[in-house]
Amino acid sequence: MSPPPGEEPGEKPDPRNESSDSENGPAEPEYDPAPMQAEATQLMTAARMGSSDAFETLFRKVRGSAFQAARSLVGSHEDAQDLTQEAFIKAYKARDSYDPTQPFLPWFHRILRNTCFSFLRKKGRLRERSIHRTDASGEDATWDIVDENAPNPSERAEHDERTHAFSAALDKLKARDREIIVLRHYQDLSYKDIAAALSIPEGTVMSRLFHARKRLQALLSEDVAQVVASGTRPRERKRGATSKPTREGLVS
Repeated sequence: MSPPPGEEPGEKPDPRNESSDSENGPAEPEYDPAPMQAEATQLMTAARMGSSDAFETLFRKVRGSAFQAARSLVGSHEDAQDLTQEAFIKAYKARDSYDPTQPFLPWFHRILRNTCFSFLRKKGRLRERSIHRTDASGEDATWDIVDENAPNPSERAEHDERTHAFSAALDKLKARDREIIVLRHYQDLSYKDIAAALSIPEGTVMSRLFHARKRLQALLSEDVAQVVASGTRPRERKRGATSKPTREGLVS
């Protein structure tokens, strides 16, 4: 199968972001991102058949997580917006070559990832960047670390302190570690889809995710690490609003 649009011949991720995967971590229960995956695939299939409305709907539904992924790679809010738009344009232009028997999200992530790496390489800025989270509507959100058994207002200060520590630890991770955490926990991709997006075996996905979690846990303060390891889950909270926690913790 030919490489997705945006990929340059011989283009490879920054070797500074690479590390060996010496072992697979313990098996992790799979959760099911199938509804969003199926809807995105159906919309792209309709766009491939000529429906511009379907592609506009797809753009609205995916742009928030796409922007998040781009920003995790390039850092800049403005650059991430431009690169996300560029990746969608490339996907639209390549719609005739899209294989509707394959899921859309991994296919699109390869386009987005290659677009970001090309941009950074041309700017001489292929280096570590931090994660910034936006929700599906593209709104800014902050990471929260909360104990689901006791998320009451009196503990807000403690939770905010944990959130700060968690965000600081994420910022210190290598780009590759941040990317796989983003794909698994914040875009809800399955191991199979991550493998397709990154062009690596599923076993390597499990290994990288295992080691990324361990490195994240090592960067966290002892108090936050204990909370996360004991069941705390990251939660995104819009300014002035409360949202539900994700379905599983990052560090186990």
